[in-house]
Amino acid sequence: MKMGKVELCHFLQILALLLCLSQAEIARSRSKPYFQSGKSRTKRSWVWNQFFVLEEYTGTDPLYVGKLHSDVDKGDGAIKYILSGEGASSIFIIDENTGDIHATKRLDREEQAYYTLRAQALDRLTNKPVEPESEFVVKIQDINDNEPKFLDGPYTAGVPEMSAVGTFVLQVTATDADDPTYGSSARVVYSILQGQPYFSVEPKTGVVRTALPSMDREAKDQYLLVIQAKDMVGQMGGLSGTTSVTVTLTDVNDNPPRFPRRSDQYYVPESLPLASVVARIKAIDTDVGQNAEMEYKIVDGDGLGVFKISVDQETQEGIITIQKELDYESKTSYTLRIEAANKHVDPHFLSLGPFMDTTTVKIIVEDVDESPVFTPQLYSMVVSEAAKVGTSIGIVQAHDPDIANSPVRYSIDRNTDLERYFNIDANSGVITIAKLLDRETNAVHNVTVLAMESQNPVQIGRGFVAITILDINDNAPEFAMDYEATICEHAPPGQVIQKISAVDRDEPSTGHHFSFSLPLEGANNLNFTLQDNKDNTASILTRRNGFRRQEQSVFYLPILIVDSGSPSLSSTNTLTVRVCDCDANGIAQTCNAEAYILPAGLSTGALIAILACILTLLVLVLLIVTMRRRKKEPLIFDEERDIRENIVRYDDEGGGEEDTEAFDMAALRNLNIMRETKTRRDVTPEIQFLSRPSFKSSPDNVIFREFIWERLKEADVDPCAPPYDSLQTYAFEGNGSVAESLSSLESVSSNSDQNYDYLSDWGPRFRRLADMYGSGSDSLYS
Repeated sequence: MKMGKVELCHFLQILALLLCLSQAEIARSRSKPYFQSGKSRTKRSWVWNQFFVLEEYTGTDPLYVGKLHSDVDKGDGAIKYILSGEGASSIFIIDENTGDIHATKRLDREEQAYYTLRAQALDRLTNKPVEPESEFVVKIQDINDNEPKFLDGPYTAGVPEMSAVGTFVLQVTATDADDPTYGSSARVVYSILQGQPYFSVEPKTGVVRTALPSMDREAKDQYLLVIQAKDMVGQMGGLSGTTSVTVTLTDVNDNPPRFPRRSDQYYVPESLPLASVVARIKAIDTDVGQNAEMEYKIVDGDGLGVFKISVDQETQEGIITIQKELDYESKTSYTLRIEAANKHVDPHFLSLGPFMDTTTVKIIVEDVDESPVFTPQLYSMVVSEAAKVGTSIGIVQAHDPDIANSPVRYSIDRNTDLERYFNIDANSGVITIAKLLDRETNAVHNVTVLAMESQNPVQIGRGFVAITILDINDNAPEFAMDYEATICEHAPPGQVIQKISAVDRDEPSTGHHFSFSLPLEGANNLNFTLQDNKDNTASILTRRNGFRRQEQSVFYLPILIVDSGSPSLSSTNTLTVRVCDCDANGIAQTCNAEAYILPAGLSTGALIAILACILTLLVLVLLIVTMRRRKKEPLIFDEERDIRENIVRYDDEGGGEEDTEAFDMAALRNLNIMRETKTRRDVTPEIQFLSRPSFKSSPDNVIFREFIWERLKEADVDPCAPPYDSLQTYAFEGNGSVAESLSSLESVSSNSDQNYDYLSDWGPRFRRLADMYGSGSDSLYS
């Protein structure tokens, strides 16, 4: 009858407990009793040695560990047993009367393998030891409660493909936390659960090896293995653990390259430029990495010098490119025999070779309608600048390289002949002169000639013509620069006052040769003479002395220059000679010319700077005046400000505050509106006047209205009137005055009842009126 795992564990626990009890009894029988009574020495009476406790006890009652007993103990309870040390009272307890030791907690050997305790027997009455204190060990006895574990898993490994049987792959290691010195709980054996028949594992060492020969990476490149480790030497009831191993087959060069086809054919237009790709071919190699690297070469064929092949390092393709231009009219096809071979060959697999392959590539050249071609492409022509219009310079020729050989028409690219100096015959290619040429303007003309197929005008060929213009003597010599000589008043005869040279725009092949002389009308010049230096220069010398600025300040000397051309050309140039006042060293100080009248040190630049400063000052003055005028006459109307023209007259009689109040245009346009008393806006009153009652316009205001309307009409038609929208007039006496009217015109009789005594209270200004109209005793009129 088979036992289960639980029943087996219980059986082992009971067996271990029986062993512990038997060892305890043996230790007790071997112990030497020891009694201490006074100074007499007796045999030792402690009963213990080493106790064993089974780990992982699952019972509900405390686990019995062992018993302490002394021969002194008569069983009457006079002896008391005390336990101390590791785990005392917390894990281990002792019955102080019987000495029985129990474990109260579940123990784990993997956490702590043993405990060191101290025991003592005391007299219960005196509490004195009857035995010396001694140490003992409680050892935790192992059971198989831990399975093997692969601490480094899962594993990965690699092994070359095609390896022999038994090739080492890797070693796996499992650890068991159980006690390796007790029983077989920690004795592990290995087995393979998944991965057969390709791999095997050694039971004791955990070494994984190949189990099949010729494993091909190209067929399968990766395997997953499951390795088991089981304790108890693999016996029934043992615990086990597993791990995975991923084995990758690494590549070896065991596959030669092979072309998928024995021959290929490609079509290429003849106009394809040099270095262009014609075709890409590839030999198939199932290997990877450097084992698949290949070399290509052309080993045979009629296109060895026309094409070349190279390797694309990324794709391992053979790239065929053009080395020479293709011409359909010369050759229509090429045949190439190409070889592909591995760069890195493994000698172990030569028997699978050869590690190379060949294929045939046929390249067919396609005809393309080509542009006309000039032969040669560059022409050189020469013509004299004296040639007449219509003169033939030379001829160019182009032909159609195609088999059709279409007729060609010629023209000149006018972007290279903007002035249209030349023409070309469209059929013959003869170039003629269209305009007179001038070598001094352009010595060489580079002209592009176009050749166009008559049947296909899109096809245009280009030829280049360099036309050199030959020189003729058509330019007279002249001064090399504008000369102006000076002579001192006291210059002696024979003094060189100027050295001159000449230039000529022509370029004779033998170089320039100029001759200098005075013309016939100046040959008898009494003032100056000329000396030809025979090196294309001449010197001007004085012929007399005693030049005076007061008599003649400037001399004009004509000089004849003749070149050596055929026929020779000449020109007369005038040299200006100024008479100057010189110092003792012969340096000119003052001449009669304007340039010499300027004071020393004051240059033209300085005069310009002075004039610029004066002009700047004038502009600033004008700006200041303009700004002041703009401030006096502001033309911008501000709605928040009351801008109007006030015409104030101070020769009117009386009147109140309304006499000087400016009229509002709205009030002037509608005089029937209600008016209210307003204070003056241009003067801030010191005393706030009492407001006067408002009033409406009465029919008596008609005269005022008419007067104002007349003034407004006059202002509207007056072009000189200021552009303001208000008008103030004081032609009438104002209303609302506290003093009312002071005029006596309204006094129809002298016996008026009006009392004017209050005038004396108005101050000194009204004293004279008070004297005139008052009733006081000091009145002038009583």
